[in-house]
Amino acid sequence: MKIGIVREGKVPPDQRVPLTPDQCAELKRLYPEVELVVESSDVRRIKDEEYREAGIDVVNSLQGEGCDVLLGVKEVPNDELIKDTTYLFFSHTYKLQPYNAKLLKAIVHKRVKLIDYELIKRANGRRVIGFGRWAGIVGAYNGIRAWGLRHGSFALPRAIDCSDMKDMIAHTKSADLPSNMKIVLTGGGRVGMGAHELLTALGLREVHANAFLNEDFHEAVFTRLDVEDYNARNDGGAFSMDEFISDPTGFKSTFAPYARVADMYIAGHYWAEGSPFLFTRDDMKAEDWAVKVVADVSCDIDGPVACTLRPSTIADPLYGYNPATESECAFNDPKGITVMAVDNLPCELPRDASHGFGKEMMAHVIPLLVGGDRDQMLTNATETTLEGALAPKFQYLQDYIDQA
Repeated sequence: MKIGIVREGKVPPDQRVPLTPDQCAELKRLYPEVELVVESSDVRRIKDEEYREAGIDVVNSLQGEGCDVLLGVKEVPNDELIKDTTYLFFSHTYKLQPYNAKLLKAIVHKRVKLIDYELIKRANGRRVIGFGRWAGIVGAYNGIRAWGLRHGSFALPRAIDCSDMKDMIAHTKSADLPSNMKIVLTGGGRVGMGAHELLTALGLREVHANAFLNEDFHEAVFTRLDVEDYNARNDGGAFSMDEFISDPTGFKSTFAPYARVADMYIAGHYWAEGSPFLFTRDDMKAEDWAVKVVADVSCDIDGPVACTLRPSTIADPLYGYNPATESECAFNDPKGITVMAVDNLPCELPRDASHGFGKEMMAHVIPLLVGGDRDQMLTNATETTLEGALAPKFQYLQDYIDQA
């Protein structure tokens, strides 16, 4: 088997890689029968020379290299797809995302076998690989940074301008937060716990939800909420996670009390279509609404976090939301809420995020590629085939690509 690591071609450019040089060297040591080549790139934060120093071949182009499998991170541009090859990358197509319909159509036309990282799951449905932790870490940092910029109290560098996570956290510790500040965080998955990790590294004390709601503190604190902490049954009965997952329409949000006492909200939860919105635009008009900064890591547009009007960018990460007019305003408008809604947060710490992702690749994906697809984890994540067709479980995408 010959594996190639592609040059990221999506615009704006992504500086991450699926495997770091050390991980490539480890792959060759563990699987000496596997050939490995890396396509040269002047975009990556990890340079070509670092791969060469690790003993990995770097080539100008993967065209003609005869690779069996190509590994990327983000979507591969249509004109860069190599025919009759297996690819692994985040395609953002299985949810019928309209902006990638033409990509999936090109993948089928070029007889590309697409294995989508997002769909590689265990039998219990849990994903085995992703950048969620890094989205949470950077999202929480960006929330702290947004607070300083909104109030003019401190100025942290952008995460992407830090050399790594250690450097970023060192900057964060200089943040002069109010002595009575309260931060509420939702989510207990990779994203939520990544945000939790950053807040803990900052030295903030975590408090129980009841104490958060009812007590005053003389230091900055945070609380983390799980699904049952901000949702309740409409009929007043006991919360059931199984019932919530199967039919969330019988539930309502109970987030309002937290919005009355929190200064900052970090959204790190997973939100499923049909679940209650955490808060609506009407909720934000209440006189006792207290939240001034929202770091929406989950970034569901026009969804559960009412002030998230659009995604923001690494270059321009903040905008304001005016509850009275329900429209965008300056991020530091005193009448507005400062919103951070960058939708590609892991790109801001490309070296760390690449290392973390590659570690999961080496543990969970590479063994399946080389040693056999145990439990059909890769098969179940395969959207298209080398025969130029949609895989059976993804036939629902046919109209999607026909209309592209």
